[in-house]
Amino acid sequence: MKKRYWYSIMLAVVTLIFTPVILKQLNNLKKYEQFKNMPEPEFPVTIVNIANSQWLPTIKVIGFIEPNQGVTLATQVSGVINYINFESGNTIKHNDILVTLDSKVERANLKSVIARLVAAKTKLERYHNLYKQGSISKEALDEVEAKFYSLKADIESLNAEIDRRLITAPFDGVVGLRNVFMGQYLQAGSNIVRLEDTSVMKLRFTVPQTEIANITLGQQVDISVDAYPESPFSGQISAIEPSVNAQSGVIQIQADIPNNEGQLRAGMFARAKIILPIMVDQIVVEQTAINFTLYGENVYVLREQNGGIRAFQKVVKIGEREGHVAHVLDGLNIGDKIVTSGQVRLSNGDKVRIVKSDLLTLPIELPQL
Repeated sequence: MKKRYWYSIMLAVVTLIFTPVILKQLNNLKKYEQFKNMPEPEFPVTIVNIANSQWLPTIKVIGFIEPNQGVTLATQVSGVINYINFESGNTIKHNDILVTLDSKVERANLKSVIARLVAAKTKLERYHNLYKQGSISKEALDEVEAKFYSLKADIESLNAEIDRRLITAPFDGVVGLRNVFMGQYLQAGSNIVRLEDTSVMKLRFTVPQTEIANITLGQQVDISVDAYPESPFSGQISAIEPSVNAQSGVIQIQADIPNNEGQLRAGMFARAKIILPIMVDQIVVEQTAINFTLYGENVYVLREQNGGIRAFQKVVKIGEREGHVAHVLDGLNIGDKIVTSGQVRLSNGDKVRIVKSDLLTLPIELPQL
C-alpha cells in the first residue's frame, strides 16, 4: 500500500515536469506543419541580361595647373619710379615697357661720353695721318686708339645701365596685381608684378612606373577642376620625364591644356583621366548590382531551379568604376541574368519574381577617335 502511494506521487511529479515540454513539442510540430504548407515566398527584383559592351579604360591622376610661362618681374638696380605703363590685370605684349626708373644721371653721363668720343675720333684720325707721315710713334697712336675704344665701351655700359632701368615684358601674357607706385624708391630685387602666359596651361602629375607602357606623347587627357565642375577640359600629353623617381617609383608627366576662355588659373587643383584605347566585348554592370560582403564583391545571378527562377550569389572581380557602372573582369559571362535592384532581402537560393528585364548597354559616352 505504501509503495503504491509513492508510485502515485512520483508519477504526478513526472507528469508535472514533462507536460509543458510535451505541449511545447506538440505546438512546434503544429507550427512546422503550418509553415510546411505555406506557399514559398517570392521577392520582386529587377534584372538585366548581360550583353557585350565597350569599356573606355582610363588612368586617374591628380595634379596642379601651371602657366605656359610665368615670372615675377623685379628690378635689377635700385632707383625711383618715374613711369608706370600698366594696370593690374592688363594683357601685355612682348617687350612692352612696364616700369621705368629715374635715369637722369646716367643719361647726362652718356651725353658727356658721346661728346668726348667725337673729339677722340677726330684726334684718332689725325694721329693716323701723322703716323703714316712718320711724324709720331706707333706707341702714341696706340694710346689715342685705346682711349677712343674705351669711350665707346663706356657708351655701351651706360646704355646697358639705362636699359636695366626699363622693366619690359619678356613675353606675351597677363599681369597680376601691381605692387609698385609712382615715385616709389625700389631696392634691387624688389617685386613689381607677376606676369603669366595663360594661352596654354600645363598640368603636371605623376603615375606609377607600372603604367608607363600605357602612356605616349599626344595621348588625350580629360581634366576637371572644382571651380568649374560642369566644364570639362581636354588636353594632350606633351612631355614625359626621362627617369623614374628611385624613392617613390613614380614618373612625372606633363600635359598641355588650351585655355582659350581663360578659365584655368595657375595653382588650381585638378583631377585628370588619361584616355586609353577602347576595350570591346567587355562586361559592364550597374553598380547597384554589386554587393559587398566579407568574402568580397558579389552579384546575384538568376537560374532556373525546381520549377522557378532563383537567385544565387556569385563572387566577381571588379576593375574600374565610372559613374554608376563598373567594369567586371571576372565572374560573369555573356548571357547571364543578374539582379540590379531588390536584392536587399535575398539570400542564396531565394525564389524571385522578375519586375523588369533590360538589355545592358554601356551608359557612358565614348570619345570621338
